[in-house]
Amino acid sequence: MIVSRFLLVRLGALGDIVHGIPVAAALRRALPSARIDWLVSAKHREILDLVPVIDRRLVVEDRGGAGAGLPLITAIRELRRTHYDVAIDLQGLIKSALAARASGALRVVGFASRYLREPLGRWLYTDTYDPGGDAASASRRRRHVVQLNLGLLEPLGIAAGSPEFPLDPVDSKAARQLSERTGGRYALLNPGAAWPNKRWPPSRFAEVATALHERRGLMSVVLWGPGELDLGEAVASQARGAAVLSPPTSIADILALARGATVMVSGDTGPTHIAAAVGTPIVGLYGPTRPERNGPWRPEDLTVSRAEVCQCHHLRRCRLERMCLLDIGADEVVRAVERRLDA
Repeated sequence: MIVSRFLLVRLGALGDIVHGIPVAAALRRALPSARIDWLVSAKHREILDLVPVIDRRLVVEDRGGAGAGLPLITAIRELRRTHYDVAIDLQGLIKSALAARASGALRVVGFASRYLREPLGRWLYTDTYDPGGDAASASRRRRHVVQLNLGLLEPLGIAAGSPEFPLDPVDSKAARQLSERTGGRYALLNPGAAWPNKRWPPSRFAEVATALHERRGLMSVVLWGPGELDLGEAVASQARGAAVLSPPTSIADILALARGATVMVSGDTGPTHIAAAVGTPIVGLYGPTRPERNGPWRPEDLTVSRAEVCQCHHLRRCRLERMCLLDIGADEVVRAVERRLDA
């Protein structure tokens, strides 16, 4: 049987979708004439609009959304009309596994149950991929999530090769304006994160911005997202003229700003993974997630991590009186940025 119609299922979040893009790229490379569709939530479809190897983005309504996508049941009816040969669940939730199975695809591929966030989803797959064999836990900590996702192509007999992140060039007014304000050379600082447990203090980002300006003549652009304006303003106001606040940004703006940045300093967030996808030099700040799995994947990029001592792995909020990221000083990060710049 000729396999030519693929459905990828990853509803969110932003960074996780970026980590799934190499799967679409590998499919396109192996099967140039295949149809490759992606089921995504309305909140996160914008990044997929910039991925040229995808044929169709089927958008489902977010919880509490306002009509930007289809209700899930309507989306599934639409999926079934395509008669997919293979559906690949990149998310590992019961909801995503159900959507992949309900698409009517002849084969449904997902991770082995001990890797899934919701192990019951495994019973909805026809094919599974076990990333770690008998040493799954230790192996997963050493392997990056991008490589784990590419492993889902193994049951299909498709050799993934090196990860590729095809993203269209964009024209961004915000990026052009900030490039002019900074003389075309800037560090991109991102103090926000969806999880409070991943947020390094704004005062320390400001210290980094001040040090980079004094030592390297490098201005900083402070990025912020929905609900994070106060964090961005705090960094810019405390940086003593060494940082400028970005305007509100779209995903395309973030992509353009990352492409133009000399270096980016950020925690484990969607913008970090966008920057890594376009090759921006990165210094990542890690604690509740492990850089080996969720950090930048290029060997020349650096991370400053407290993951080995963190007691709140993969928790949105720290359970302790003092979160581990507070043990990372600004001087340590500045030294890492200078090493990355020198590299």
